Amino acid sequence: MGKINGCLKCLFIFFNVLFEIIGCFLLYGAIKTLGYSEISQFGGPSLAWIWVFAFGFLGISSLGIYAACSENVVALKIFAGFMGAGMIIMIIFGIYVAVVKNQVDDLIHTVAETILKTDGQKEMIEPLQSTFQCCGILSETDWQGSIPDSCRCNDIYGSASKCKRKPSGSSGPELIYGEPCANVFKYYINLVFAIALGFYFSFAAIALMGLLISLLMAHQVKQYEGAGAAMPMKSY
Repeated sequence: MGKINGCLKCLFIFFNVLFEIIGCFLLYGAIKTLGYSEISQFGGPSLAWIWVFAFGFLGISSLGIYAACSENVVALKIFAGFMGAGMIIMIIFGIYVAVVKNQVDDLIHTVAETILKTDGQKEMIEPLQSTFQCCGILSETDWQGSIPDSCRCNDIYGSASKCKRKPSGSSGPELIYGEPCANVFKYYINLVFAIALGFYFSFAAIALMGLLISLLMAHQVKQYEGAGAAMPMKSY
């Protein structure tokens, strides 16, 4: 009979094997990117983080599997320490992303106003209008009455909510996209931030679970060993 509850040990090992597999995929991805490291110097830091996460997943998961199989208190406590540190790091990253996310609206409007005030910069948005189905940066009035054809809204599928008539006195297509591009960009940026928040806080919750389970397992081992040591001392 083991020192640790069998179901708890199996659950613990299962999750560590799962993260071991994730670490292998990350390591494979890191190896595949070696051939592209010279393409852009901007990719250096991101590639380094892939290696860090890959070896982190592999090393900590291997430690967890060893600790559970050997029922070693020291290894379980070291694993719990890594889980605690990981949880704190993920929470810090999550809070930072949440703070930046709240500043996205102001940042987008600041960038939009800067583009509108700079000569020749406004035309940069024109190729994006047909792709993202939007018109103007903050509104169609950004084009000052000369609306480009990239704002044309083809109401083929009856999606009238996406289209509206051009302002009176303006030149260009009759039906234009009703949504400004700033709102569309804001949606996609917020979506990226939401995914990042989900990632960080999910891993923080998983790290907390790993911390609690490893401490519980260490407690079970110590309790078992303490009970075993007390048995021979009993006299009749």
